[in-house]
Amino acid sequence: MPHALAQAVEIATTALTVAGMGYFLAALVAAWIFLRERRRRHAALAPGVSILKSLKGLDPGMLAAFRSHCRQTYTGEYELLFGVATLDDPAVAAVHALQAEFPERSIRLVECPERLGANGKVSTLVQLERHARYNILLINDSDITVSPRYLERVMACFAPAADAQAKPVGMVTALYRGRAHGTLPSLLESLGIATDFQSGVLLSKVIEGGLHYGLGSTLAVTRPALEASGGLLPLVDQLADDHELGVRIDHAGYRVALCTEVVETSVPAYRWQGFVDHQVRWARTVRDARPGGYAGLIFTHGLVWALLNVVASGVSPLSVWLLGLSFFLRLTLAMAVGAHVLSDRQVLPWLWLLPLRDAVAMGIWIAGFAADTIVWRGERFALKHGRLSRIQQ
Repeated sequence: MPHALAQAVEIATTALTVAGMGYFLAALVAAWIFLRERRRRHAALAPGVSILKSLKGLDPGMLAAFRSHCRQTYTGEYELLFGVATLDDPAVAAVHALQAEFPERSIRLVECPERLGANGKVSTLVQLERHARYNILLINDSDITVSPRYLERVMACFAPAADAQAKPVGMVTALYRGRAHGTLPSLLESLGIATDFQSGVLLSKVIEGGLHYGLGSTLAVTRPALEASGGLLPLVDQLADDHELGVRIDHAGYRVALCTEVVETSVPAYRWQGFVDHQVRWARTVRDARPGGYAGLIFTHGLVWALLNVVASGVSPLSVWLLGLSFFLRLTLAMAVGAHVLSDRQVLPWLWLLPLRDAVAMGIWIAGFAADTIVWRGERFALKHGRLSRIQQ
């Protein structure tokens, strides 16, 4: 029986290694398709835009991220609305500094004291929306840094399609890269974003015939699409509010477009406990929102399966050959998406950490199946069908 079990493990890990290589190849094709689309010329649109940002505390580089939104070459009108739950929040000083530095920009600070649900960010956004002047709302996180052509490129995606029968664009979202801050866990998370998560987004776009969800790095929505989807208020108890908003807009008969712009998010200087809490929360959020897709992530761990196959086979020549080929494809995908698509300068110097990052990622993926609880901002919640309920300590 032990011999039969060993053979079964060897066969299973061999099959999963081959499937993993297939995933790497498919993701490379998806990256190539995105790069080809990025070369296309887009119509110039310049509608008025209200940028909504929910703030709580100070994040690393937050003021620099705010400045990038004020340095747009956009020819249309736009405003920045910052919402805080209380005027005692440390972020208030950063907004005041921004207003003093960019007096020519329309920058408003709004107190949003109502707690409408478990998701404080969405509670603030619901209250901010009431103050927005324009018919396109753009929501992104407080630590998002953008290029001077960000608004120009995002708004171009709202241009009507050449096919008159195509659904109108109701939401535009964008890929992002992570900027690590000083610790190994922070670096591992940024590597995962660049070499794994964004690859999955690109591949899902190809397999599913377009995106059908949103990414919190950029959620630009038209008011008609937002209203048709039910608005922001139903999302106040949702953890994956960005994903869910895109799903609802898609179900309302609008299209979700992926912009060619890539933005940057700041990855905190995590210690290991904070890193694990964040990664498990992320994993269980994905599992709850897309259970089939989450189970399918088994095929994305090709490099780890190849390493396990070497052990299971007793270092057979075939297993060594599969490991070498899997490692080559994994590196190629990391460079194609991380370095080329996302222009992430951290990827190439730290490619040697990929085996460690992938081994940790598999452990997190397994932990994602273990329970429905998450830790968010120091509090424990139960997660069910996207909704949060606080667990009493």
